[in-house]
Amino acid sequence: MTEIVARLSRKLDEQANVVRGWEQRYNGEVPLTFLSVKDRQALGDRLKYLNVNLSRLAVDALAERIRVVGFKVNGQHDADLWERWQSLGMEEGSGQAVTDALMCGRGFVSVWANEDGPMATPEAAAQCIIERDPVTREGIAGLKRWTEDGKGWSVLYEPWQVTTYKSLAGVPEGGMIPADGWTQVDSRPSPLGVLTLHQVTNRGRVSEAYGVSDMAQIADLNDALVKTLVDALVTSEAYARPKRWATGLAIVEDADGNPQDPFTESMKLWQAEQPDTKFGDFAQADLGGYGTLVGILLNQISALSGLPSHYLSMSSQPISGEETKARETSLVSRAEAKIRSVRQPFADIARQMVAIRDGVPVRSVRVEPLFADPATRTQAQDADAATKLHAEGLLSVEATLQRIGMSPDEISDDKTARLAEAALRMAANL
Repeated sequence: MTEIVARLSRKLDEQANVVRGWEQRYNGEVPLTFLSVKDRQALGDRLKYLNVNLSRLAVDALAERIRVVGFKVNGQHDADLWERWQSLGMEEGSGQAVTDALMCGRGFVSVWANEDGPMATPEAAAQCIIERDPVTREGIAGLKRWTEDGKGWSVLYEPWQVTTYKSLAGVPEGGMIPADGWTQVDSRPSPLGVLTLHQVTNRGRVSEAYGVSDMAQIADLNDALVKTLVDALVTSEAYARPKRWATGLAIVEDADGNPQDPFTESMKLWQAEQPDTKFGDFAQADLGGYGTLVGILLNQISALSGLPSHYLSMSSQPISGEETKARETSLVSRAEAKIRSVRQPFADIARQMVAIRDGVPVRSVRVEPLFADPATRTQAQDADAATKLHAEGLLSVEATLQRIGMSPDEISDDKTARLAEAALRMAANL
């Protein structure tokens, strides 16, 4: 088995470098963010780095629109599964997995069982990898690897068992974990007979098994934007005060023959004894070109990322709800496509949780994850349209509440409250 761990560990080393690169960009830690010594000196050492992280905005704008809000099991809303999902912190955990998937191409979630019932936990993308069958593309083995107490640790996920290994060699802080040299520490049978490590993939092409980052297509543009703003700041600092010239003055030199500035920046009045001395100002620097270039870059970033214009500008003009929805059409369409991409992994995760809870085979369970509407909602218009459809008998009460954006959990609470109110009215009439 250690051969499998070594093989997956090497694959993880290859992919972990890619993941860390995207993580650094998401955190704004890219080379162009940090100013050169020359630029810092030009700015008086008052600014050491500049971070205009629209790459992160592109990821977060999509991630906040992809929210799991419930599950249907065999066609019926399963309140117990949703309650378990919430108690495990998976409302936030699923969002973290989606953010990782959008950021670096894939996120991970592991499923297990303990005495309390099914467990689900988000896992770090840089620590996990899954090997798939080249024909069926089903996961056949997975590995999670990390460093703790100066040693490398790994968990090998297989359909029939989960095995923990410890590295024989020590691993210094920040050092690489050796691919070889593992000893088995623990082994447990899988509770389901299937792989319980799941990859939430941001789909690209069929050949991109590890997914694609949504930051990839705007990364260079983001760097160009940072560079343009740094140039604008340096130019602004250099020409903040008008540049003057003088003719007819004797050039003052120091003991080494180097010319010296006869005037200091603090002097308010310049004087000269020579009658033919003349003073004048150079033309002021025009920074408008930088603004034009910034606008071009922002338009390109918006076109490629789907970010609407009001996400990228500081316009003080208010916009209506209808105009907001129109501007966000591209972003909403992208979010809907991402939901289709991550729906199956979350269905598999929930299916395994139900199988553990009910003690039934995984393949006998049919689960449909429910997602919040990714569109920006105009509550009054949605409520008016849904109410009219209900009044015409085209929608049930539950479907009407779904139409206005209520989650299955909220609908269930509302149904209980309405039944209680009806019971109180009946009792009052009696």
